[in-house]
Amino acid sequence: MLGGMTRTLVVKATAGADAPERCAQAFTVAATAAATGVDVSLWLTGESTWFALPGRAESFELPHSAPLGELLHVVLATGRVTACTQCAARRDIGPDDVIPGVRIAGAAVFVEEAMADGAQALVY
Repeated sequence: MLGGMTRTLVVKATAGADAPERCAQAFTVAATAAATGVDVSLWLTGESTWFALPGRAESFELPHSAPLGELLHVVLATGRVTACTQCAARRDIGPDDVIPGVRIAGAAVFVEEAMADGAQALVY
């Protein structure tokens, strides 16, 4: 890494089954970065918030795309996954409902991560 600086990739997924290609792109980029050793923070917002629930990512299908459940597992194993507070509340999703390892946090935490030194934020 440049000058020994640790880089972080913050990926915000704003789509789910409503825009499957955009959703899969966000998960694919996050998992690819995580698999190569990049510090990754994946944010689930809007319709992608549903993937914070057990079994939801596994039910997502898109031809020629890696299984979303596997991509999510890669990020959970090596990085962070966050469901948006307001998005989760609008869907009646609470902390006890989400997959182990997924946290629920709001805009202030997203902004903190996105603005940190060495961070790159992508929104899909």
